[in-house]
Parts: sequence; C-alpha cells; structure tokens
Amino acid sequence: MKLKWFGHAAFLLTAARGTRIITDPYIPGSFDGGIGYGPIEETADAVTVSHNHDDHAGWRLLPGNPQLIRGAGSFKVESVSISGFDTAHDEAGGAKRGRNTVYLFELDGLRLCHLGDLGEELPKPVAGAIGAVDVLLCPVGGLFTLDAEQAHAVAASLKAKVVIPMHYKTAKLGFPIAGVVDFIRGRENVKQASSAEVEITTAALPAGPEIWVLNHAL
Repeated sequence: MKLKWFGHAAFLLTAARGTRIITDPYIPGSFDGGIGYGPIEETADAVTVSHNHDDHAGWRLLPGNPQLIRGAGSFKVESVSISGFDTAHDEAGGAKRGRNTVYLFELDGLRLCHLGDLGEELPKPVAGAIGAVDVLLCPVGGLFTLDAEQAHAVAASLKAKVVIPMHYKTAKLGFPIAGVVDFIRGRENVKQASSAEVEITTAALPAGPEIWVLNHAL
C-alpha cells in the first residue's frame, strides 16, 4: 500500500492492485482562507467523508466521479474493505460539533484506521469492534479534535504499530490548534519522512510502535 498525505486529514491510499481511495478532502480556501492547502487533483475510485465540515467534505471538487462513502456501515471498493464506526466530534457526545465517522480500511494484508475529527477518546465498544490496527491516521492538534495526550491514549487502545499524525497546525493551516511538536515531544520512536508519500507493507511494519511524520504534499 502507498499512502500520500495532501494535508490536514486528506490522504490518498493506493492498494497494490491499484485501487485508490481519498479520505476527508478539504475545500481549499474555506474558513476565510484558513485552509491554505492546494486543490487535490488526484483521481480516486472512492472517497470517504468523516463529517460534513468544509475542511473534510470537499468531495464534490475531486476530479472524476469517485464513489462516495459516508457514515457507519460496511463497504467494499474493489479489493479494499471499509468499515465505518459512529463516534463524536467532541467530548459532549456530539452536542457541540456533531458526529464523526472513524473508518477502518483493510487492504494488502494491512489494517489502517482514519479517525477523522475524533473529539473524544474511543468508547470501549468502538475500540473493541475496530481491534488492533497496523496504521493509525490520528488528529493531534486539539481544540476541535484529540489533543496530543488523548491521541497517544487512543493509539495505545488500538495497539497501533505506526501512528501518522494529522489535523495539526502547519504554515498552510490558519486554525488555532497545536502543531505536531506537542505530539512528538519526548518521544524516541519518531521517524521524519522525507516526502509526503510512504509505502507500507506487512513485512516493513516495525516491531514496536513508531510515529511517522509526513510532509504535506499541497
């Protein structure tokens, strides 16, 4: 599997057989220019949307006509199995910012989980249903989502082998949230990728948990 980070919570997953899925595409320039990442011009077979906010629900701007996947349930896109789990966007059960869907992708022998805008620690029934994951795409910026401490707790609950932080402050994001430094501070298991894209195989998974920090592509 190849994984490419566009920025914020938007990724491109490419399976070995060529199936392509984009997660949570943003609307460039939304939130009065707060989303400074560029347009996503990659094509995909499907797109997952965790919730209907403009920094996650720009699927209409994607080229082509990818299959739209929203909400909880079981889905299949060619060789990729996808499971959606209903969660909250805040610590008040969604009363402040609504609901959020966490997606589990199973492809190429790997289990990858995208937390969307998770704003609460995963309820035990949800964590149990998801089970252990190989790769976790995890928001770490706080305020609207998990903060660094909560993100580490969720990663531990899912026994994630690789944690890739997302949804944090960068030079192209105007939101008043924390940068990735808070999440990686004091951690010895951090790897800084040289690009926005990595290839992940079952054979290359680390023996112990690692944090991989990617560069955003756009």
